[in-house]
Amino acid sequence: MKKGIHPEYKDSVFRCACGAEINTESLQPEYRLEICSSCHPFFTGKQKLVDSAGRVERFMKKYGDQAIATGKKPSKVGKKKEVGNKATPKAKKQDSEKSA
Repeated sequence: MKKGIHPEYKDSVFRCACGAEINTESLQPEYRLEICSSCHPFFTGKQKLVDSAGRVERFMKKYGDQAIATGKKPSKVGKKKEVGNKATPKAKKQDSEKSA
């Protein structure tokens, strides 16, 4: 290793929000963590409520009213032909000529 180009390692402490401290060596003297291995649900097997309230509400507020793109084309909905007493345009013309 070349001398004078590598950073100096110092005693360092990693402090978690749960109060756990991990002593090691690093470039900075102190680090602050939100979750460590002593309080993470994967390692403890217990569910811990992390401050994530409002994420779903913010997502729904931002994207809730928009259509979701699925990559498929929308199906075509054809108009049904109405069967009834609707007069054709020619018949209407003839009716209006008779009344005039």
